[in-house]
Amino acid sequence: MHRRVIGELNAAGFKELRLPHVPVLQFPGPDGVRPAVLAERTGMSKQAINQLLRSLETTGYITRSDVEGDGSARVIRFTKRGHAAFRRIVEIQREIERDWRAELGAADFATLKSLLLRAWGNPRLS
Repeated sequence: MHRRVIGELNAAGFKELRLPHVPVLQFPGPDGVRPAVLAERTGMSKQAINQLLRSLETTGYITRSDVEGDGSARVIRFTKRGHAAFRRIVEIQREIERDWRAELGAADFATLKSLLLRAWGNPRLS
């Protein structure tokens, strides 16, 4: 699924994005989040997440700025290009869901999605 997302993003002109960027960009996205929260959400170290954020910042997808009133805290914001890439990710994910639903049938797809969401929300399975 991630390979398809990246392949379609690259084909749509977002050529700098690679598989390691997916955890940062996946729903709900990094916009308005502090790097430490994003690291926790993705299960990555702060060093790894900051390396990916640097890459996304250098290529124009995000900016990092100080949090007003807390000089040591930073927050991530999408740029215009970042918002466009994120919108395309959401579209691609919807296309994937339609393809899976067509392949499995509506009832089986609903069961699969329900089970995956249940597993994803279970901390013992993370």
